[in-house]
Amino acid sequence: MEILKVENLTKIYGKDSTKVVALDHVSFSVEKGEFVAIVGASGSGKSTLLHLIGGVDRPTSGKVFIDGKDIFDFNDDKLAIFRRRQEGLIYQFYNLIPILNVEENITLPLSLDNREIDKEKLNEMLKLLGLQNRRMHLPNELSGGQQQRTSIGRALITNPTIILADEPTGNLDSKSSDEIVALLKKSNKELNQTIIMITHNMEIAKVADRIIKIEDGKIISEV
Repeated sequence: MEILKVENLTKIYGKDSTKVVALDHVSFSVEKGEFVAIVGASGSGKSTLLHLIGGVDRPTSGKVFIDGKDIFDFNDDKLAIFRRRQEGLIYQFYNLIPILNVEENITLPLSLDNREIDKEKLNEMLKLLGLQNRRMHLPNELSGGQQQRTSIGRALITNPTIILADEPTGNLDSKSSDEIVALLKKSNKELNQTIIMITHNMEIAKVADRIIKIEDGKIISEV
């Protein structure tokens, strides 16, 4: 079942002499439960692509369908709600709230939506993340790897349609990077979670079911 469809996605910044084509008619689709890595060098357009799929930015032209819905048909308010409920975002620098503990950071999307927190599900999530003994710790009391695991928990807790991970290992040492990639793979397999991961690291990308390489705003290969 097709969960994501990107059609002729184009993003242009500036005009005339300052015109930059960040994305140039990019098209691809992702099936439910698939783990896709998008690989490219800095400036290739991969982060722009992720921001557009995530609804953080709007394209110059083209469409993004998630679960059959054209996300750019929504106004900004509806898009923000859709993003919070249907997309889980994982960032390179964790983006945790410093005054909230692990448990509170993970359940933040539910709290913002006034949704009930299922304690059993939260406990299962903390176990999956290996954070049972860190649940009351603040971000500054955690290692980088533990902070990123908390960020992954926050992305997974809403049962999103799709997880978007932007260089999730970019700020970690190799041991923590391996643990984070293994955790993403585990959530993909055990929870049938659809994941799109942006990375410049081809070794990390190899855990994915499919690798899309992007260069100068265009897809140059898919394997």
